[in-house]
This record gives sequence, structure tokens and C-alpha cells, in this order.
Amino acid sequence: MILTARANVVAGTQYHIKLAIADQTDTQYDAAIFLKGGSFASVTDLGNDRLIATGNPVCDGQTVLLTATNPDAIGYKWFKDGNPAILATTDSFTVSSGGTYSVEVQLASTCVSDGAITIEYTAPLSQGPYTITQCDGNNDGLTTFNLNDAGEVAINGTTGVIALSYHLSNNEAIIGMPQITNVNAFANTTANQKIYIRLQNEFGCTSVAEVILSTVSGTIISASPLTVCDEDGTEDGFTAIDLSQTKSDILAGLPLGLDLTFYTSYTDALTGGNAIADSANFTNTTADNQTIYARITNSADCYGITEILITVFTFPQDFTDETLTICAGSSLRLDAPAGFSYSWNTTPVQTTQSITVTEPGSYSVTLTGATICEKTVTFTVVQSGAATGAEIIAEDFTGGFNSVNIIPEGLGNYEFSIDGDNYQGSPVFANLVSGAYTIYIKDKDGCSPVYQEEFFILDYPKFFTPNGDGVNDVWRIPFMNNRPGITVTVYDRYGKLIIGFDSSSFGWDGTLNNKTLPASDYWFRIKLEDGRTIKGHFSLVR
Repeated sequence: MILTARANVVAGTQYHIKLAIADQTDTQYDAAIFLKGGSFASVTDLGNDRLIATGNPVCDGQTVLLTATNPDAIGYKWFKDGNPAILATTDSFTVSSGGTYSVEVQLASTCVSDGAITIEYTAPLSQGPYTITQCDGNNDGLTTFNLNDAGEVAINGTTGVIALSYHLSNNEAIIGMPQITNVNAFANTTANQKIYIRLQNEFGCTSVAEVILSTVSGTIISASPLTVCDEDGTEDGFTAIDLSQTKSDILAGLPLGLDLTFYTSYTDALTGGNAIADSANFTNTTADNQTIYARITNSADCYGITEILITVFTFPQDFTDETLTICAGSSLRLDAPAGFSYSWNTTPVQTTQSITVTEPGSYSVTLTGATICEKTVTFTVVQSGAATGAEIIAEDFTGGFNSVNIIPEGLGNYEFSIDGDNYQGSPVFANLVSGAYTIYIKDKDGCSPVYQEEFFILDYPKFFTPNGDGVNDVWRIPFMNNRPGITVTVYDRYGKLIIGFDSSSFGWDGTLNNKTLPASDYWFRIKLEDGRTIKGHFSLVR
């Protein structure tokens, strides 16, 4: 049997052939020789495949030179993608598009050396030229650009871009330096100035895109001032504002398809940076009055910028619901702040700034300002008045721990005094010695007059000295003449009745039947007008 083997070999190179012989070691003719198939084929190396998957594709716009030079070659044939059409018959071939390229090298003998390589190209990177248009307030061709807008245009529809840089010249963009640093707010120095963007993809491929910075005199767009009411419960000039309500007013009469974005500064509106994120729920950052800027764009280009003057209408902070007091038999004026329209809930409705009332009740006024803002405040009017009388409850005969409790009569809210100067909220006064007092009852809300009434704290003397010197010559209850109905009885230590007298009496002079009684302790019983009985003793001192 004749065996044929092939292998890829390079001409002029020494090779060793390895044979494997197999035999059963018997008498039969069945020995076999094994050679690896293709062992003698000649191969032309065109290099590693250039694939996206392996991270080494060819950059768009570049060429690859494939070389198959062999000193023993007598001819070359280049093919692409298995197409039998011959591309070239030279020892090298320049590739400018992706595909699988193969070569057949005809050697001096009848041998042929083959080679193949697959080449993939990256997606093309943007090159421009592009134009971005910015509004120019004074129409001199100079303004401020956000170059990120140009970057977005340059990479639009391109995948795999991992780096962008901006440059003043094409050469600077090619080498990547120096770069423009103020990308977000670049001020052009000449009208229609060109800048250059260097783009780089993940495979290190780069391109330079030219961008023309064009200006337009922004379309003059007038926006009506926006007045809103401060309705968040705090009259501080800050409130949530729906800026989108201005859109129809701003875009009225303009071409369709325009976009509107809001900003807190003109610079941001010009460059498109720091846009108000939630324009439907924007809280102003300056109290009462603030200018907001609306940028109108046509795609990425500036169409116009307009100012919106926002006024947050507030009512006076101190004008809130209030409780007031009216004195019985008098009138009270209710005042609203000036500068508004008024509507009181009276019958008939009153529209003046102030009204006068004579009765307690609930009075509301609705204020209208800036044609749209309203606030309603309620005055709760309660009646008060001076005290018309008092029940005075004295707790006396306690030996210096006497007290009095005052129960006033009247509609008011009262405070109390027993000297006319020092008032207290409590109607109870304690630790009073016996004597004459005047209670003063004053209405806290100012209703007059101050009610006054005299009262007396009674207590018994612990001794008396009937020696005719005019001092303590009789024993009696001081001020008892002011408490009609009090009766007093005096006894000696054995319980013998000595004397009895009432509030009209001058007291006991220490005698019985015109005879002087000896110095000793004597007992008494006082019956008060409220039915209480006070018992105790005192000393007669000679």
C-alpha cells in the first residue's frame, strides 16, 4: 500500500520525518506505517488575525500591508473571502477594508505555500465638520459655549468612544495637548471660531472632529411676569412654583418643535448647565422676587433666552387668627392691614379695612391682593367685664395662719390684690394677721373699673391688762363690730359663765358684778355668723 502525507513546510528548512510502525509480531503481512496527515504542507504566515473580539482590530481609515515574500516563489495570487477573483499577483498586498485575505505562493517546484488572515475594522469615529449655534446677546459673534454640546454632536450614533478632549487647533487635537480646560463655559475669541475634538475608542483609535462655533442674535422673546401666592403656611416669600405654566406664554407664536429649559442664572441658561431639575416644583432661592431664565432650543442649538420675573406675593406675617376681648357695654375695632381688598363675613358684607363690633362672636375677613392671592383671618371676640361683686370667704381665728378666698362675680378674667399694687392670679391670700383689708379685683383684659371691697380678718387677743392705763384694758375681738351676728361668751376655769356679748359690745373689762376678778386664764366660746364655733382661752394679767 502507498501512503501519501502532506505538511506545511518552509523552503530551505531541514525537517526530520518520524514514522510509526505497528505490527502484530505474527506471521501475517499486516504491518502499518503511520504519518501525520498534512505533515508536508507549506504555509505562508501573514500574521495574527486582527479581530475586535481579541482587542486588536484595525482602526477605521488605516491600511494593513500583508507580506508573503518567499525567495523560492515564482508567483503569488491574492484572494478575499474565498472569491476566486485574483486581487493581486505581487508578494505584498495593502488591505483597506475588513475581510478574510488569503495568498497562494507558487514555489519553484510544483509545491504551493498557502496563507490566510482575517481583518476587522473598528466603527468609524466622527470627523465633522459640525456646527453648534449659541445665542449672542449683543450680536458681535462672541458668546459663551458649553463645548459638551459639541461633544454630544460629535459622538452621536458612534459607539465605543471612551475619551473626548477639546483643542484650539487640529495639530493639538492630533497629539492630544494642550487641551481646552473651561469646557463648560468656553468664550470664543473670534466669530465662527473653529475648535477640534479628539475622540478615542476602546482600541486606541483616534479621530479629530472639526466644530464651528456659530452665533445667532437670540430671538427676542418676551415672557410675562409670573406672580404666585405664598401658600405653604409660612409667609416668608419662598414657595413651590410650577414654572411649566409659563411655557405656553413663552412659546406662543414660535415655530413648533422648540424645547424649553429653566435656569437660575443667565450664564447657566447660555451654557445649558445646572438646569432646574423639577421645573414643575421649583422653590425660589431668593425671597419675594427672583429672575428665572428660560432657554429655548432647536435641537441642541440656542434659539433664544428670556427672563421671567417671579414675584412671590405674601401677606403680613403677623396677620393671623386672633382672639380679642370686648368689654361689656363697649365696642371693639377690628383692623386688617392696609393695601388689600376686603370682605368681612358680616351682614351685610363690609368691604372696609376696619369694622367696629359691639358683640362677642367670630368675625372673618378675606384679603385679596395681586388679583389672585387671598387670605382669610378670623377674629374670635370674647366678652369680658369688670367684676360686679365678690364672695369673700375668710378663714380666721387661726392664730396668724388666717387666709381669705375671693370668688369674683362677673364675665372677666381676673387678678387679685390686697394692697392695690401687687396683683396675683390666685384669689387666695394666706398668712394674714387680724385686721381690716381691701380686696382689689382687676380684669386682665383691661375692662374697668377695678372692683374694691373691704373685709376683716378676726382673731382673739391672747391676754389683756385691765389696769386703767388705756392699753388692753378690755378683752374683745378686734373688728367684730364689722361682723354682725357674732356672739362671745367668757367662762372661768371652772366653767362658770362670766359674761356674754355680741359684735356691738365694747368687750369685757375683767369684772363680774362690778368686782375685779383675779389674774388667771379664762375660756371663751365665739359663735360666728356662718355657724362655726371657736373655742379657746386667754390670760387676764394684773
